[in-house]
Amino acid sequence: MTVLVTGATGNVGRRVVAGLTGPVRAMTRDPGKARFPDGVEVVRGDLDDPDGIPFGGVEKLYLFAHPPTARAVVGRAVRAGVRRIVTLSSGAVTHGYDTGHHLPVEQAVEASGVEWTHLRPGEFAANKIDLWGPSIREDGTIVHPEPDAWGQPIHEADIADAAIVVLQGDGHAGKAYDLTGPAPITQRQMAADLGAALGRELRFRDVTAEQALAHYVSVGWPEETARYVLGLGGYEGGEPDDFSDYRFTVSPACEELTGRPYRTFAQWARDHVADFRA
Repeated sequence: MTVLVTGATGNVGRRVVAGLTGPVRAMTRDPGKARFPDGVEVVRGDLDDPDGIPFGGVEKLYLFAHPPTARAVVGRAVRAGVRRIVTLSSGAVTHGYDTGHHLPVEQAVEASGVEWTHLRPGEFAANKIDLWGPSIREDGTIVHPEPDAWGQPIHEADIADAAIVVLQGDGHAGKAYDLTGPAPITQRQMAADLGAALGRELRFRDVTAEQALAHYVSVGWPEETARYVLGLGGYEGGEPDDFSDYRFTVSPACEELTGRPYRTFAQWARDHVADFRA
């Protein structure tokens, strides 16, 4: 009953690996640099090379979304004997903003003929590490053009906990779970939570959306994704999506799956203090 975890060194994947019981196979491009709990089988593999993925003896698959090879990966998995696939997808699919990235992966999994479950998280709190971290570490400032804009970030540990439940439990086949995160808060409230965790006051720089975009790209954030985050482009790089009638909701899926509510952004901030210190 081995579970193969792809994306095993990512923010979510490594927590999935750590939380699973029974035989776990963690796939990474560079096993020599990976650090996993004792007892985890660490293997070399790459979603860009479906034929090289070590599926032997694997019954369950945690699949990180990689559209270019999704059908080939899923096809090889099924032929090798995988009987359950849990997909790390996106809430953008639920709301119709994603038609070319996570959706094709979901479709490949659904066409496979095996048990499947999709996890569709929304905004990752961990994005703040790359977006806000460099300027916070530099001078205690945050680069964001709209401090009072709302967000609904989810702790990556909540996503991992949900993945562990659906990988190891029954009754989840053919379901897609929206993982929204807790009640929405403003960017300013997030900054206050981060500041409290760090023990310092953080302030927003006075920047335009275009200036923020240039900054995010300069620190290594993909431009297409940064444009979406700032409302300058659609999810897949086209025209900006129309959020005029968007309503934040809190999906009950996390509590139903794990038996407890979402972790707050304040909790996430306390868990990631080291990521924002020089």
